Amino acid sequence: MPKLLEISKKNGIKVDTIIGDAAYLGKENLKLANEQEVKVVSRLNPSITQGFRKDEDKFDYNKDADRFVCKAGHLAIRKASQNKKNVGKNQVDTYYFDVEKCKICSFKEGCYKDGARTKIYSVLIKSELHQEQMAFQQTDYYKEKSKHRYKIEAKNSELKNVHAYHRATSYGIENMQMEGAMAIFTVNLTRILKLM
Repeated sequence: MPKLLEISKKNGIKVDTIIGDAAYLGKENLKLANEQEVKVVSRLNPSITQGFRKDEDKFDYNKDADRFVCKAGHLAIRKASQNKKNVGKNQVDTYYFDVEKCKICSFKEGCYKDGARTKIYSVLIKSELHQEQMAFQQTDYYKEKSKHRYKIEAKNSELKNVHAYHRATSYGIENMQMEGAMAIFTVNLTRILKLM
């Protein structure tokens, strides 16, 4: 995305919105979009929006204690945050359980491994950038712009299926770039002729 944004701006295009798939929503891309005041119309991965948690059915969050409770009703004994803020990785809250209780728990099958010295449960914390993007996904502007994405996918499909852009027949990066440029040129030329 940074390279495409730079090329577009060099060519005199004023970019206020970028429409793409979830690959455009990396933390660095969101940071760049914020700095350049550009909106990114792309859906966040459900693992971020829904706070991906494995074994969700085995652990419940107790809001009052700010701890997770296991299926047997045991409360985590402590909580620790891992990864620093603003270093490119999402923070993770790790909850530690009392291993002595786990050793004799009736639900230990598939939860606690015999001989393990710790039992932890980790939850990904949404970054500020991701929280802002989640709020943006609820706006009318986002919903309106996301309706146009099918046009991009249709053009990609035409490039791949009609003009053989899905597979290079040449070797070497320069030859592959030339092949790609010719396929894109052909699609653009076809569109120009239709519009004329």
